[in-house]
Amino acid sequence: MPAAFLRSILAEPRVPDPPARAWWDWALVGALMVTAVGEAAFRPDVPLRPLATVVALLVIPVLLWRRTHPLVATAVGWGGAMVLHLPTVVEDNPEVGLYSMAGIVLLPYALYRWASGREALVGTAIVAVPAGLGLAASGSLGDVIGGTTLLIAVCALGAAMRYRAVARQREVQQVRTLERGELARELHDTVAHHVSAIAIQAQAGRAVAAVDPASAVEALAVIEAEASRTLFEMRTMVRVLRDGEATDAGPVDYTPQRGIGDLDELTRMSPMVRVRRGDLADLPQPVATAVYRICQESVTNAIRHAVDPTSVSVEVTGDGGVVRLRVHDDGEAARPATTGGYGLLGMAERAKLLGGACQAGPDPAGGWTVEATLPREMPR
Repeated sequence: MPAAFLRSILAEPRVPDPPARAWWDWALVGALMVTAVGEAAFRPDVPLRPLATVVALLVIPVLLWRRTHPLVATAVGWGGAMVLHLPTVVEDNPEVGLYSMAGIVLLPYALYRWASGREALVGTAIVAVPAGLGLAASGSLGDVIGGTTLLIAVCALGAAMRYRAVARQREVQQVRTLERGELARELHDTVAHHVSAIAIQAQAGRAVAAVDPASAVEALAVIEAEASRTLFEMRTMVRVLRDGEATDAGPVDYTPQRGIGDLDELTRMSPMVRVRRGDLADLPQPVATAVYRICQESVTNAIRHAVDPTSVSVEVTGDGGVVRLRVHDDGEAARPATTGGYGLLGMAERAKLLGGACQAGPDPAGGWTVEATLPREMPR
């Protein structure tokens, strides 16, 4: 078991795409640098003041690279701490250092949050040496217990945040895969619907071909149009699904997908719901279905999670080459159950797959609003 655990740690890769430096990173480093200079200038009890000041001013800036280069930053930061402990060990001098050096405690957190498993083990060994020397030099059991507990807690927090991020990423990927699977099922139903129409027209044309050639030609024209539309929708949806794998959700029926014409059914969910839609004829089936699904999910969330709402409005309009939808409720905006929910994520993913966008959040005028835009014509 220990060997398997060690292998799993060594196999752990570095977290991809760590966040870039933000303003608060610069603010933190700036504040620590100013504090270090202030200590060096005004603190009367700083042993080996030049050494302590130089080490602090060299070590503190590495906090800016703690996410992108966690092992190097840890080696530099805690290596500096080791340098400050050497006079204590060699010449039995009092503890050397500035209080602003405490910022290096962020480095073990970054090590376990962003580094690979191998880097984390190496970094832990690097941290253990100066930390052990410092705690041993303190001569106090309370300091040893407190310092050890702090370092363990910092490392554990980094590992916990890493695990939480990985779990969230997996759940998000699962939602995306389910959305792709739903789109694949809709493609199946749409193609089946069109092929059924083609088969009926072909049978009709064959039946009248001998007695009414003109009707047979009309049937062939309808077949051509249906076939062209089917091929177009197939190419479009396959292009959408190509950048990810759709799950096999099992057998499905040939029931046509819900669309713009079914939006009025949302009023049956609650007397509060009001639907208004513009002239949106001849929308591609994937777009029409996406409009219905996003509106349905938004109305469901409003009914379930809005606090004391009196109305839920659904507006769907066509604006040039874009379909716009807006679902708004006048309840209280705070709704923790939905701000990070996967229903909203699924809506956003479906809109993104079709070349649109969807966002949800508190409305400045009060209540909660979901807005989405989808292309009226899908790219060929």
